[in-house]
Amino acid sequence: MSKPENHPGPDPSNPNGHTFTIRIDRTAYKVRAEQLTGLQLRQLSNPPIGPDRDLFEVVPGGSDIKILDDQVVQMRDGLRFFTAPAQINPGGNKGQS
Repeated sequence: MSKPENHPGPDPSNPNGHTFTIRIDRTAYKVRAEQLTGLQLRQLSNPPIGPDRDLFEVVPGGSDIKILDDQVVQMRDGLRFFTAPAQINPGGNKGQS
C-alpha cells in the first residue's frame, strides 16, 4: 500500500488551494486540482496503475463508472475509485480442442 501524497498541485483553477481527499483501492490521496483525467488518477498510485487494470469510480446505489485515461473527473471530497483486471476470462480455455 502506498502512503498518501499530495498530487498534483498547485492548480490555477483552484486559487483558494482547497485540498480534496479521494480514495483509490482504499488508499487515501490528497489532491489540489479541481479536475483530473483518468491518466492523472492512475499516476497517483505508487507504482502507477498499469494498463492491465481498469479504473472505476464508485457510484453509491448505482452502476460504477469506468474511467478512461482521457476522461476528466471533477474532484470532490470522499470520491472513491477502485481498480479491477482489465480482461476477465471466466473459465479460460476449458472444453476447447
